[in-house]
Amino acid sequence: MLDKLAHLKEEVLAKLKEVENLEELNDLRVKILGKKGEFTAIMKGMADIAAEKRAEFGKVTNEIKNVLQNRFDEVNTDLKEIAKQQRLKNETIDVTLPGRKANVGSLHPLTKTVMEIKDIVSTMGFDIVDGPEVEYVKYNFDALNIPKTHPSREISDTFYIEEENVVLRTQTSGMQIRYMEDRKPPFRMISIGKVYRPDYDVSHTPMFHQMEGLMVGEDVSFANFKAILENIVKKIFGEDRKVRFRPHFFPFTEPSAEMDVECGVCKGEGCRVCKGTGWLEILGSGMVNPKVLEGVGIDPKKYQGFAFGLGLERITMLKYGIDDLRAFFENDERFLNQF
Repeated sequence: MLDKLAHLKEEVLAKLKEVENLEELNDLRVKILGKKGEFTAIMKGMADIAAEKRAEFGKVTNEIKNVLQNRFDEVNTDLKEIAKQQRLKNETIDVTLPGRKANVGSLHPLTKTVMEIKDIVSTMGFDIVDGPEVEYVKYNFDALNIPKTHPSREISDTFYIEEENVVLRTQTSGMQIRYMEDRKPPFRMISIGKVYRPDYDVSHTPMFHQMEGLMVGEDVSFANFKAILENIVKKIFGEDRKVRFRPHFFPFTEPSAEMDVECGVCKGEGCRVCKGTGWLEILGSGMVNPKVLEGVGIDPKKYQGFAFGLGLERITMLKYGIDDLRAFFENDERFLNQF
């Protein structure tokens, strides 16, 4: 049996000289030293050796095993070095070639507008809150004093998730109700997020962004909200940008007004974006309807407030002179690279 081991040793050492890669080396290692390898098979025959010869047999087998194991390790190291040198040779880099330009991205124009508005309203003491985009009809319509007969509640104007109960919110106004349910006046808040309506043209898309604002207190007046809105708009567009208020109707405010800003595309001369008027509506606003305050447990005889909502895409279009709202969502690099 010792002769078999000696012969196996010489045979394996010879084969190791012919191994060319790590895969072949691993296959040979398993064949010889693995659990079902040739060396292991010979070792299992120790049980048949006379007791007085087992010590000598064990000593010799251990010596042979150590020789083989060391040789396998040496070959493994050599093959790894050869593979490394070959890889370095194949992956040589010509350092004289011009460097590759790193493409640095930029913030989306909508993101820039959101960040700017958040900075402005934060300095004015407004809380910035967030809420669900999938909303209960209770918050999206009912609590805002919008009757079931109102056109905005039609299937053609709203994405219903669950019939008559859950919708993709059509406005961020629902956060006003959620905010007032948990707090007592005085307070002021801003909610910014995505809203959804089935429209699609140069000034409308099915998904867009709104900012909703609310301020409630004992001495809040129409003059307060007019001054605050003018201040916000002037900070966004510049002191020379013209604004105007027009009487309007909203179920959740009374009195109500729409605020227009001079069209930034045509500078008031009239174009397809402003439909020839020279003005673009950017927000609806007004004093909070007493019914809305009563619905959240606030005494309208003691407290009053104002609310407003504006479209962030419209603001961004005016700010940067963009004439098609759909460009924000088409992911065209020619458009995005301008910002």
